[in-house]
Amino acid sequence: MLQSLRQFLRAERPSTRKPSVPEGERIYAVGDIHGRLDLFEALRDAIDADDAAAPDAKTSIILLGDLVDRGPDSAGVIEAVRAWQKDRPVRCILGNHEEMFLKSFSEVDVLRHFLRHGGRETITSFGLDRAQYNMLTLEDLQEEMQRLVPGDVRDYLADLEDLIVVGDYAFVHAGVNPEQPLDEQHTSDLRWIRDRFLRHGDPLSHVIVHGHTISEEVTFAGFRVGIDTGAYRTGRLTALVLEGTERRIIQAVDEDGVISIAESRGK
Repeated sequence: MLQSLRQFLRAERPSTRKPSVPEGERIYAVGDIHGRLDLFEALRDAIDADDAAAPDAKTSIILLGDLVDRGPDSAGVIEAVRAWQKDRPVRCILGNHEEMFLKSFSEVDVLRHFLRHGGRETITSFGLDRAQYNMLTLEDLQEEMQRLVPGDVRDYLADLEDLIVVGDYAFVHAGVNPEQPLDEQHTSDLRWIRDRFLRHGDPLSHVIVHGHTISEEVTFAGFRVGIDTGAYRTGRLTALVLEGTERRIIQAVDEDGVISIAESRGK
């Protein structure tokens, strides 16, 4: 264990070499969508257009999790992601909000917590009338969820990934435990970690691309890049584009109900 940790910390010391993805590959990493189907559809179309206009490459699209909760159409987001996967190489990571959603079907205490963090919007997006929702006990709501949310949707979410590594980058939902190698990470850290990861300043084996923690702008902080720009709250959904050593940003931005696409260079 100690030898593995030493190798992890020694693997990438500060250097002038820029992190990169393998030659001939292009990565689009998308931050937390949180039920904002309108922003997701706009960003999806912008990614497709950007990729079509660029030189041929092996393209991968990575969604960093938290498809659901808080925004108005979680069910629509899940459906749109699954439809996109039929046409494009789209991989999706399971976020802490998907974890809460799945556990809510069997654990009342988790359901109660889920509802306080955007779960009501998720459940109603599957067709439950708000007035009916307000009349249900937690136990009744669990039964109604079993009826409303198709089993194939729950199975799909349960099969989402936890960690994706491409070149010098590792893609996760929340972050990593900086004291553990990538291959020894616990799912609880990958989905929930915050301060221990965010405050860590030393090199890691990979640059960690993550969501989970909202910032108004994309956070380039040495060995991590945070791309949760708070779509449900700020109206800004972000994609980080990686190609070679290049970093670019594509964003779908909602300003007073009008969605536009903004692009910029990354750091």
